[in-house]
Amino acid sequence: MYRARTVLTNLVPLASLIPRAAPDRFASWILKSDHILCSITGTDIRHYSSSVATEPFLNGSSSAYVEEMYNAWLADPKSVHVSWDSFFRNSSAGAAPGQAYQAPPSLAEPGRNQLPITSLAPLLGAAGAPALGGQVNEKVIDDHLAVQAIIRSYQIRGHHIAKLDPLGISSADLDDKHPPELLYSHYSFGKRPSTTYSQHLQQKVASMMEQEGDMDRVFKLPSTTFIGGKEKALSLREILSRLENAYCRHIGVEFMFINSLEQCNWIRQKLETPGVMEISSEEKRLILARLTRATGFEAFLARKWSSEKRFGLEGCEILIPAMKAVIDKSTELGVESIVMGMPHRGRLNVLANVCRKPLEQIFTQFAALEAADDGSGDVKYHLGTYIERLNRVTNKNIRLAVVANPSHLEAVDPIVQGKTRAEQFYRGDGEGKKVMSLLLHGDAAFCGQGIVYETFHLSDLPDYTTHGTIHIVVNNQIGFTTDPRHSRSSPYCTDVARVVNAPIFHVNSDDPEAVMHVCKIAAEWRATFHKDVVIDIVSYRRNGHNEIDEPMFTQPLMYRKIKTTPHVLDKYSKRLIEEGVVTTEEVKDVRDKYEKICEESYLNARKETHIKYKDWLDSPWSGFFEGKDPLKVSPTGVKEDTLVHIGKRMSSPPPNAAEFVIHKGIERILRSRMEMVESRTVDWALGEGMAFGSLLKEGIHVRLSGQDVERGTFSHRHHVLHHQLVDKATYRPLCHLYPDQGPYTVCNSSLSEFGVLGFELGYSMTNPNALVCWEAQFGDFNNTAQCIIDQFISSGQAKWVRQSGLVMLNPHGLEGMGPEHSSARLERFLQMSSDDPDYFPPESEEFAVRQLHDINWIVANCSTPANYFHILRRQIALPFRKPLILMTPKSLLRHPEAKSSFDEMTENTQFLRVIPDQGPASQNPSSVKKLLFCTGKVYYDLKKAREERKLEGDIAISRVEQISPFPYDLIKKECAKYSNASLAWAQEEAKNQGSWTYVQPRFHTALSGSRDVRPPIQREGFFNKLFGGKSDDNATSQLDSPNTKPRIISYVGRPTAASPATGSKMQHLKELNALLDDALSL
Repeated sequence: MYRARTVLTNLVPLASLIPRAAPDRFASWILKSDHILCSITGTDIRHYSSSVATEPFLNGSSSAYVEEMYNAWLADPKSVHVSWDSFFRNSSAGAAPGQAYQAPPSLAEPGRNQLPITSLAPLLGAAGAPALGGQVNEKVIDDHLAVQAIIRSYQIRGHHIAKLDPLGISSADLDDKHPPELLYSHYSFGKRPSTTYSQHLQQKVASMMEQEGDMDRVFKLPSTTFIGGKEKALSLREILSRLENAYCRHIGVEFMFINSLEQCNWIRQKLETPGVMEISSEEKRLILARLTRATGFEAFLARKWSSEKRFGLEGCEILIPAMKAVIDKSTELGVESIVMGMPHRGRLNVLANVCRKPLEQIFTQFAALEAADDGSGDVKYHLGTYIERLNRVTNKNIRLAVVANPSHLEAVDPIVQGKTRAEQFYRGDGEGKKVMSLLLHGDAAFCGQGIVYETFHLSDLPDYTTHGTIHIVVNNQIGFTTDPRHSRSSPYCTDVARVVNAPIFHVNSDDPEAVMHVCKIAAEWRATFHKDVVIDIVSYRRNGHNEIDEPMFTQPLMYRKIKTTPHVLDKYSKRLIEEGVVTTEEVKDVRDKYEKICEESYLNARKETHIKYKDWLDSPWSGFFEGKDPLKVSPTGVKEDTLVHIGKRMSSPPPNAAEFVIHKGIERILRSRMEMVESRTVDWALGEGMAFGSLLKEGIHVRLSGQDVERGTFSHRHHVLHHQLVDKATYRPLCHLYPDQGPYTVCNSSLSEFGVLGFELGYSMTNPNALVCWEAQFGDFNNTAQCIIDQFISSGQAKWVRQSGLVMLNPHGLEGMGPEHSSARLERFLQMSSDDPDYFPPESEEFAVRQLHDINWIVANCSTPANYFHILRRQIALPFRKPLILMTPKSLLRHPEAKSSFDEMTENTQFLRVIPDQGPASQNPSSVKKLLFCTGKVYYDLKKAREERKLEGDIAISRVEQISPFPYDLIKKECAKYSNASLAWAQEEAKNQGSWTYVQPRFHTALSGSRDVRPPIQREGFFNKLFGGKSDDNATSQLDSPNTKPRIISYVGRPTAASPATGSKMQHLKELNALLDDALSL
């Protein structure tokens, strides 16, 4: 309505057009009018001088006044103002009521809702000529409104009738009906009255279409269209033709939902401008060459390995030229690095023809060769790569990374975004002009996987945005065997992108030039507005889900059509030959040349004897491993001065900002921190802050991300102080420790685990010299990110030789808060740990670091702030990177005994894998009757109960701080120290949960000294050479003598349970007391 009112404002002066109706209510008037002839008042711009100021007409005057004026005019027309004279003359001449008044000439510019009458003259035609003198049929106004409605309808709905399906058998929007706004014959004109403004306009459109003469009438074009080019007016016939070309051929665009007029006009201009899709012969030949390579690659693989799964691109070979067009335009606009994520379909083709990975390396993946380096590897269509090469079109260097990913479609999306954001951060690319992300999707996964939505919602968050991602959907119009009508409820598979105002370009894959056009627009959009954009390439899948799958079982009609459909390369070659752009010989020559390249690479690949996993690394860390002792850990203790400085900064309000108003509760926390610093002690929050701060001092970037991490779920951290009177005024103490410190990023995330954990994993892959931490709001929330944990974090290095030092902080502990806020599912992480429970590694000085090197990740449950401090710093001190899974406390955050002295954090101190008992029991170990092992918070419950029962001399309690890799050497040492004590493992989790099932067999191995079960012999590979990962052939069995009865460890804790914890506080306390009674019984 607003736009229609604006249109009318530009055409007629409303004040005189609508008697008794304010301009803002003209719509209600126009709908009621049927065939009224209206006077159009134009401002005749002549230079008159008026001796008397114009008077307002009928401004509250009584009828007596009017009658008095009329009598005076009858006596002498010159005795009244000229406006009255004009009014009475028109009335006497028979003017209709409301039509007699005529405004006097004015020197002023036309006012609001006015325009010179001469500006309408060209549009009124012969029939409208009398309007210059006074009246014109309202049809002129209505017809212009109708034309604008037509233009807007095409812009909004034209994509519904665009010819998008290359097979021509279905509609991309799952609706075969044409929108009524675009189907003139659909209207029932004159048969029913219009009830809405839209219906009124539809009827006007149809009435114009019924008359051939109307088709040749010329209409002034509104400012909301660019179909005219330099012309300001076009005939209706030409308007419709140009709209059809722009919106209804092989490109369908959804963009009118975007709430920015500037952005909408930008897209209109790119699509509507006449001749905008014309390209040179040289560009056409480039498209043909790229299409030939894409098609030739798939054909070559099909010939050589006909029964191998490779998830080829047949049916959407245009993807390769499309991606290259995006890369060409982006590099031209300044991009230097592109991070890509994609599913398995077409991956090998992308690696070969977009990244230009050596074909030999791809072909060797089809041979059953042994790997030259360690790791378990992955199938060829999951592997990533990293390439730096010259872009021959723009003559600029470009870095391309394809991130490795599993079969879990779309799971790689947030990882790509995190890696991209990290690259932008370390390059100082605050606007995303140098680094960008490119994500490929399948149609069924794009609308079916929730992670797509989570990733889109990171796109505009300040600490997560990558300043625009280009999404390309390879739309096969089928998901595995499922018809789109059964796999989505939305018209298009791309509708999820509408939530972030991303324009969506649907394009027919069999029109290569249309595909290139939208790819260039997408790249320019991203460079201009730094927002997401979607290209939906509507195509088909020539084979089944994979090459050995039979699609006719489930889609017989579609695949019958596919069998008779020529390849897009054949269609485009024929078209270019007909246009005279290329000859038949040139087409054949291009094909033969690429075929020869493939054959030569195939012959070279057959000479290879091994495959190399490192060839497929997607995130190389240049210079990180070189020159390091692979088993030397840097010290984690720091000077006391550093601790004091960081502690005081964390305990102080902003310096030189007396007006910064801090919450009274925060003031109390800062005071208590300062008291701790002065007494040389730290609690959990202060210990963490000192770990971060000391790393920042060394120039290490620290990033802490997750839900509510700035304050901390349990209101303990407070790394961002908020001014209580000024919005958005904040102070971050850790950002102001040292003038040359590393950057500190602490950011509250969206309410997402899957997306944000994936993002932080991607971030951690980029730079090994950064501590990247993700904190769960509560530990059990990590299970909504289980896919990232299973497929990437625990197995990423084994599959893709890709290391990550990501830290996962999972609040964990049974404290009577119910099943959902108790367990971080420690047992799951331990079950995925890769160390052998039956193998006791050779003891040496390097025992601990070698264990860390050989395992897939580290799982720990610290019980002191000092140990938490050391284990965080150890992540950077290690000469390699491993994910760290930490169970973090809740009640211990404020527990009076869960504090550490500076003496445990200064130089020459380190992380303690096991904290032995330091009480009376340790003074006289031979008299100790029971040795309890535990981990985490339950230690404080056991210690308190032991004191209450005065059993300090009879029962020793040792804490296992690092659970995996298991500290065999220290456990063995502790057990030997208390040689007469019975052994028990105490835990607060249920028997089938927590650490018990992990530690039980390892205690047996530690106690028996068993080394007879050997781990599999590892190959002398890349990482083994680098880190000395060979097993010790001199290791001998350390079985106890046959006369020694092996010691066993018993279980103390809750019985098995399906739920992590009880929902009853009373039951919780009852279970805890039973645990303590059992643990402390002798």
